[in-house]
Amino acid sequence: MQDVIEVEHLVKKYRTARKNAVDDISFTVKSGEFFTLLGPNGAGKTTTLSILNTTLSKTSGSVKVAGFDLETQASEVRNSIGVIFQNPSLDLNLTAEENIRFHASLYGVYPFAPAYSFMPKAYKEKVKELAQVLDLNEKIFDQIKTYSGGMKRKLEIIRGLIHNPKILFLDEPTTGLDPVSRANLWEYIMKVRKDLKTTIFLTTHYLEEAENADQVLIINHGKIISNGSPTHLKKAFVEEYIAIDSADRKKLVKELTTHKLRYTGEGPFTVHIDKKTVQEVIQLIKVKLTVVRVHTPTLEEAYLEVIKEDQENS
Repeated sequence: MQDVIEVEHLVKKYRTARKNAVDDISFTVKSGEFFTLLGPNGAGKTTTLSILNTTLSKTSGSVKVAGFDLETQASEVRNSIGVIFQNPSLDLNLTAEENIRFHASLYGVYPFAPAYSFMPKAYKEKVKELAQVLDLNEKIFDQIKTYSGGMKRKLEIIRGLIHNPKILFLDEPTTGLDPVSRANLWEYIMKVRKDLKTTIFLTTHYLEEAENADQVLIINHGKIISNGSPTHLKKAFVEEYIAIDSADRKKLVKELTTHKLRYTGEGPFTVHIDKKTVQEVIQLIKVKLTVVRVHTPTLEEAYLEVIKEDQENS
């Protein structure tokens, strides 16, 4: 697949800062990929995202987005991307639909009309589709001033998708959304990605949202400290284990010791898988078990281990 984002030796240093906010990072994102950028607060992820979406200038380095040079072709970059910002960016003096209409006209997707009724049929169908997905169909013509925080977030998402961008930048996109709206949003985003081959670039504190990412890049103190697929990161940093117990704990301990299985606890016992499979471990145990729980590593656990290891080494 073609690289749709190319970052080489990117550096950002603020005037009053003693250290670089982004410190010589390089990475690529493939077309159609679900890419996630993770890091603690102050790690440099929001700065990186802001540079890529042209809202912040870089200090040095080379960046291409959708095949366009960030420095000399910023306008072309902006026409190729959609951005859902972490902080609200709506015009509170307009209705929800007017916010969408001005955005669509600004990007040249649809010609501007002074009223919704004069807009093309394709625009109306797109607005209706997105409003239905995010449960705003009955409020789409209301004043923004009447919207709750969660409703404003939904509207920003509609606005960011209205022009079918090649790359969709999502900066904490589900902040303020209820669980049902979060699920509906991700279902739609994945549909957009599949149908339109849209590249998804995500930063989030809800790490479960990144479980299905193709690539996860973790930064801290402005530097890349780990990257790979969620599966790779979980295998590299989190140990898989099973929790087991038996009414006859003495016999269970004897079997664990006989088969040289590493375990901790006094019951239930945490048995480390090491190079075996869960099935192989269970088959070695002949005593009747009263508890069997398999612990499947999560991306959040891997992320925390990566950050912990980086802090210990710094």
